[in-house]
Amino acid sequence: QSKRDRAIAMTLNSMFGPAPKPNTDVLVRTNPYGQLVPYGDPAWYQTLNSPYYKKTHVEWRKKCRQWMDIHVTPFVKKWNEEYGPGEDGYKHIIKQMYVDGIMPACVGPPWPSMYVDKKGPENFDSFHELIFIDEMSRCGSGGVTWGLLGGITIGLPPIIHFGSEELKKRIVPGCLNGDKVICLCITEPDAGSDVAGLRTTAEKTKCGKYYIVNGSKKWITNGIWSDYYTVAVRTGGKGPNGISLLLIEKDMEGVSTRHMKCMGVWASGTTYINFDNVKVPVSNLIGKENKGWKYVMYNFNHERWTIICQSLRFARVCYEEAFKYASKRKTFGRPLIKHQAIRMKLAEMIRKIESAQSWLEVLTYQLTTMNKKEQNMKLGGAIALLKTHASKTFEFCAREAAQIFGGAAYTRGGVGEKVERLYRDVRAYAIPGGSEEIMMDFGSREAVKKFERFSRM
Repeated sequence: QSKRDRAIAMTLNSMFGPAPKPNTDVLVRTNPYGQLVPYGDPAWYQTLNSPYYKKTHVEWRKKCRQWMDIHVTPFVKKWNEEYGPGEDGYKHIIKQMYVDGIMPACVGPPWPSMYVDKKGPENFDSFHELIFIDEMSRCGSGGVTWGLLGGITIGLPPIIHFGSEELKKRIVPGCLNGDKVICLCITEPDAGSDVAGLRTTAEKTKCGKYYIVNGSKKWITNGIWSDYYTVAVRTGGKGPNGISLLLIEKDMEGVSTRHMKCMGVWASGTTYINFDNVKVPVSNLIGKENKGWKYVMYNFNHERWTIICQSLRFARVCYEEAFKYASKRKTFGRPLIKHQAIRMKLAEMIRKIESAQSWLEVLTYQLTTMNKKEQNMKLGGAIALLKTHASKTFEFCAREAAQIFGGAAYTRGGVGEKVERLYRDVRAYAIPGGSEEIMMDFGSREAVKKFERFSRM
């Protein structure tokens, strides 16, 4: 090793400890699973060798797919046309998720056993969570997937990681067992990717026991059904250093919500929320005052990673539906798939999906082998870039699948139903969690920072 290499190795070991040893329980090859449409599922479903998956992952995949086939997939069209299952229906399905031992996976590893009495899969890790999101996304609806996962996946972790013990005990168990619903409220009418520019204010009363919250939040997933809101507010001056996180409860006076009808993700409960002189106890502060920016950034990697998982399965659904349709549909006296132009479209979809999936599994492996500090220091830029790659892949596959289906994908319902629906959902993956433009810039800036840091060694 050169002097520079030794310096880098010593620095990494002092910051994060030695690298973990390889796991020997990996099943290099698993039995085939699913319909076996070539490239219609990740490679490890289709007898290709993989260094990542174990017996516990195979068992968990089966459980997730069976649960979706029974409780969700048959109702996807109905829930989309009716803009969700309704508040009672929504709470019924998430309660069923808990009863069947799936709901706690929403917040990622480790399995939150201190808050729930349901046992998770053995050695629950980020690959279990990837399988969970991937199998749920097979339903072919961003609205349904976000409806079930969107609020709790990003709204509850800040409380788990940074909330007071009192707040954790009072809030977390009810959200994980399906009794209560929580969502994250950051985006405002005038502040999207520019989180530091948010305007919702929280001013302390003279007695120091309450915050008075005023402002609005927009495009909030699950907000219409939520009991709790994890809200980014301004407690200090301008910029990131003046932001805090507060837990606001739906029954607090001055909270009002209205459902928003958007281009896509119809079943996700997208909501406009207004806070008008809402009196919030200081005990509902999540973490420390004016430290909310740090908590939001800590939360973003996981949020973006879940968006990547969904985007790539939706891209794969578009491809799979197009492949099956092209194999059956005849034009000019022969199956559509026998035309070279159609095969080129399918090949382009495969090329993009499989490259992105490989990057996703590499990053997921990092999540299983790094502590949170190391993840946040090393993976933020790569996750941001992959989010853009995944959403662009999803958009490309939705377009090309629609071209293969022709008018059938322009019609609500029928053989092109999934493609028509996902085509409308694309923008909900290209913009939320950080728009493609912001992600590209962030990823490249992180690369420059890393180069400058290592070049000094």
